[in-house]
Amino acid sequence: MKEQFDVIIIGAGIVGSTVARFLSRYHLRILLMEKEPEICMGTSGANSATIHSGHSVQSGTLKAEMNLKGSAMWDTLSGELQIPFERRGDYVIAIGEEELPALDILISQGRANGVLGLSIISGDEMRKREPNINSLTRGALWSRNSSLCDPWIATIATAENAVANGVTIKLNTRFDDFIMESRRIVGVKSNHGIFGCRWVINAGGVYADEIMHRAGVHPEFKITPRRGEFFLLDGRYVTLNNLLSPVPSKVSKGIAVKPTADGNVLAGSNAQDIENKEDLAVTPEGLTEVWAGACKLIPSLNYQYTLAVFAGLRASGNAPSKNKLAKYNADFIVELAEEVDGLINLAGIESPGLTAAPAIAIQVIELLQEAGEKLTEKSGWNPIRLARIRTNNLSVEERAELLKKARYQKVPSWLWSALRQ
Repeated sequence: MKEQFDVIIIGAGIVGSTVARFLSRYHLRILLMEKEPEICMGTSGANSATIHSGHSVQSGTLKAEMNLKGSAMWDTLSGELQIPFERRGDYVIAIGEEELPALDILISQGRANGVLGLSIISGDEMRKREPNINSLTRGALWSRNSSLCDPWIATIATAENAVANGVTIKLNTRFDDFIMESRRIVGVKSNHGIFGCRWVINAGGVYADEIMHRAGVHPEFKITPRRGEFFLLDGRYVTLNNLLSPVPSKVSKGIAVKPTADGNVLAGSNAQDIENKEDLAVTPEGLTEVWAGACKLIPSLNYQYTLAVFAGLRASGNAPSKNKLAKYNADFIVELAEEVDGLINLAGIESPGLTAAPAIAIQVIELLQEAGEKLTEKSGWNPIRLARIRTNNLSVEERAELLKKARYQKVPSWLWSALRQ
């Protein structure tokens, strides 16, 4: 075998990277494999950029449990990783009298899930808080604990901290198959050779079903990519104070309009089930749908302030909830595989996957311990990742001062180049 590891994690999105970062606390040789040329090129890099409080997730599901636990962890995690994060709260907007009953359902569901800080406000109060909201707004569900977060920076920062604590990342490295001895996984085959291991953690996103099928696990489980299209609008010309969402549908949280962590405005997304797991195309029909949904919330939006349009794929699975009281067939899978030894599956991790990622990582640690893995903490584990300096936010004087300091000490080449621009 080419190299030997204790744990191989397949997929370097937010879930795989967060699992790697949390496991790096222990004396383990860890490989994080990613088939793309960079991390965060799948679902994690194209989503609604929100840490959800948990009111919109069906009660009794693993999604609801992981959402609540994960949301509570992001204050500490964002501080350790020094990433943009703000507990700004969000609003679910009822347009017209016919949507008001949905707010009562959502607040009841949220309270059943253990979510704090929920209240229903009137249409008049909502218009005071967001002057550009649709004049037909009749009420809103206010959720205090929802947050802004940049998913791309969050994934990058998490992976950087994992590497700083000893994790190996291999990009352009595609999982091809498992190597088995009897019923135990002892390695994986990739396009760059064979890697030995004692554990494989399947965080393969939209391919997580195909990965587990290679081990003969859950042949009935299927991931259907759910494409969501977005508009990114220039925040200098769009006045928006709050995170706004519509009353959710059966398949998604709906087309939202919300500020981003870097000061722009994100509108999206729709939800279209497709077959091609690589299809990130935006469509005229899809963009029309998204724009109409966004304008339903903020009618004054202007198309000319569009910076970009893009699409992402959510890994929508068909796993039933293990809680039989929850009639739900699209729950998360976070489990030790029963059919083989040495495999942990993290599958069907669609929204609220970003929110749930740190809770899923803790669950992985508990599953390993359950299976008899003795995890010994490193004495020198460092949870802190220092943020990169945003040179575009610096004044001329601040740049000059940093350049002066840089002449007398070793600085990263990227910072030196940025300062001289």
